[in-house]
Amino acid sequence: MRKFITFVVRKIPRPILIRFSFIFSKIVTLFYKGNNHECPICENKFRKMLPYGNKGAINRLCPSCLSLERHRLIWLYLKEKTAFFTENLKVLHIAPEQSFLKRFKALGNLDYTTGDLESPIVDVHFDIQNIPFEDNTFDVVMANHVLEHIPDEYKATSELYRILKPGGWAILQVPINPNFKETYEDKSITDPKEREKHFGQYDHLRYHGLDYASRLEKSGFTVDSNIFVKELGEELVEKYRLHINETIYIAKK
Repeated sequence: MRKFITFVVRKIPRPILIRFSFIFSKIVTLFYKGNNHECPICENKFRKMLPYGNKGAINRLCPSCLSLERHRLIWLYLKEKTAFFTENLKVLHIAPEQSFLKRFKALGNLDYTTGDLESPIVDVHFDIQNIPFEDNTFDVVMANHVLEHIPDEYKATSELYRILKPGGWAILQVPINPNFKETYEDKSITDPKEREKHFGQYDHLRYHGLDYASRLEKSGFTVDSNIFVKELGEELVEKYRLHINETIYIAKK
């Protein structure tokens, strides 16, 4: 399974993965039932999670809803620390995760719009560097593991700031390399193999470092680098298969 998922992640285009992942999850879930771990999103229990990533890291992907560690942590944060599930909010979700999509759409309190450059499951197709919405439109924006793919990150974050209402907030997760004090990027690196070597994945254009919050602040945001995961304790972190050092970046306008 590990080799198979590694191959799929590396070789299959994202739109195709999105279309067929639901069928895949239905089949695989049957073989992973157990009581060692639980996904807080779909509330199913498993003996272990699926491997995931370019190197097939073990025990990461929920077999049922296909959530990863960051998705499960965000879900718990939204549940426990925000009014996302109860307050009337206008939400833009860029590159929506499948573990979230149907669940967010079903929430009667949300005016929920999805967007992406090429995903076959979104409402609106656009480039995040040129978002086709008016200023001060949304209460909440989510764009997780998107900015590392974008040529002009500052232009994208400025667009996100522009479309947020005053008092609005965004969750903007990216892969962080804690060994880098500053974000590492080199526009001369264009070969996919070299990008994977330098930035962690073939289609990444940078590897964000510990300066990520300050990069968001350049677009006008006030950033809360929130370590909510530390409040959960080791038992829940293991139960839900979370990253103990994951920071949630909440960018506020």
